[in-house]
Amino acid sequence: MNQKNQNEVLEKIVSLAKRKGFVFQSSEIYGGLNGCWDYGPLGVEMLKNIKEEWWKFMTYRPDVEGLDASILMHPKVWKASGHVENFTDPMLDCKSCKSRYRMDTLGESINSKKKKKYLEAIDFSKLGINGGLNSLSDEELEEKFEAALTDTELVPLILNEMVCPNCGNKGTFTLPRQFNLMFKTFIGPVEDSGAVVYLRPETAQGIFVNFLNVQGASRQKLPFGIAQIGKAFRNEINTKYFLFRTREFEQMEMQFFVKPSADKEWYDYWKGERLEWYKKLGMRTDKLRYHDHPADKLAHYAKEATDIEYEFPFGWGEIEGIHNRTDFDLGRHEQFSSKSLKYFDEESKEKFVPYIIETSAGASRGFMAFLVDSYREEVVNNEQRVVLGLNSRIAPVKAAVLPLVNKDGMPETAQKLEEDLRTAFKVFYDDKGAIGRRYRRMDEIGTPYCLTIDTQTSEDNTVTVRERDSMVQERISIDKVKIYLFDKLNS
Repeated sequence: MNQKNQNEVLEKIVSLAKRKGFVFQSSEIYGGLNGCWDYGPLGVEMLKNIKEEWWKFMTYRPDVEGLDASILMHPKVWKASGHVENFTDPMLDCKSCKSRYRMDTLGESINSKKKKKYLEAIDFSKLGINGGLNSLSDEELEEKFEAALTDTELVPLILNEMVCPNCGNKGTFTLPRQFNLMFKTFIGPVEDSGAVVYLRPETAQGIFVNFLNVQGASRQKLPFGIAQIGKAFRNEINTKYFLFRTREFEQMEMQFFVKPSADKEWYDYWKGERLEWYKKLGMRTDKLRYHDHPADKLAHYAKEATDIEYEFPFGWGEIEGIHNRTDFDLGRHEQFSSKSLKYFDEESKEKFVPYIIETSAGASRGFMAFLVDSYREEVVNNEQRVVLGLNSRIAPVKAAVLPLVNKDGMPETAQKLEEDLRTAFKVFYDDKGAIGRRYRRMDEIGTPYCLTIDTQTSEDNTVTVRERDSMVQERISIDKVKIYLFDKLNS
């Protein structure tokens, strides 16, 4: 798929999301707030369903406990975690149009030909290039260009050659400066340095500082995990691609505490389990992959790490990370709090700081991936239909109740059925327009089943059930509709 078609697909999905009530731009009537989104009636249902599926997957097992930690935490938490010192991105501005860029994403927007041109303008021998730039593979060129962007001597020379993607002016960039991604606020009436707190940039630290609280209260023994779903906030320099990179988002994180000697076993276990979760919820296998982090690219806390990536219209992007965080986090919190976070193993009579295997999924990114993955356009009987082929467990509306016409007692029967089903499922009642058009409306929002009350209903007390993907119809007794849906939706 070429770039134009990729952009068109994403534009169609964003348009559908607004038109059907999945996602709206935050504060839209005031021009919107960049990087912030509101989930509409269908979006909030679908997001809730995704989180519930994750929560059941994690906590309906005996070795994982739940937690809901505060968004605001003691500022020392973020010093111990390294966020105050290290949670930064190099940022630069175009002096002509005032556009702001992250240094790494600016590099991503430049093609190989231009990268060669920029490197030719500097003394690239310092980058260890022998044989000229043409001798480099595309991958080697990327590595050398990335290295040049981190060399304080070479950066000004490259920036002097580079063209701003927004205004097209050359050599107008400021030098990069470090930009902390945490939102800062204050507790209490006085806004001074002693009152500074941060909106959490991740949910994991709330789990780490509560490790012994949860372990003691639940009487869990290693290995065991703590799961949490919650909001996180990052003051991203550049937000992009709809819900993919935003300033406010939700995370679904589980930290699994293990003996240091068992870290590899559990890392591999959770790596496999998490990929299967997406597949079981209907995500296409060919759109999923692992991206293992090379040793020289690992985060400071990680021994091993991989990303589960989904192929979006703009390319592959991370939707979940699995990391072996070793004993870094608990060890740092021990150091900064002066409180022991060691676990006592009754069998071996040892005390030690556990290793942590982390699974960190973005609920917002997962939402977007499921939305993109399920979107398709089909031609049926020479008419185009748009379908969200969502797994029934995450579909926002489970069934639609449709009286064929608004007479002959059909609306009354339909309303009675809808009221009965509403106690168990999210259902939708629709009596406007031709039945075919109503089917299309339900297809477009991913509703798995449509229940039509027609003239035969009054004769034999049956309804027509129409399945979204196959469009196959069958008749069942109206008294058995609820059991039918329970079986189908939970199969």
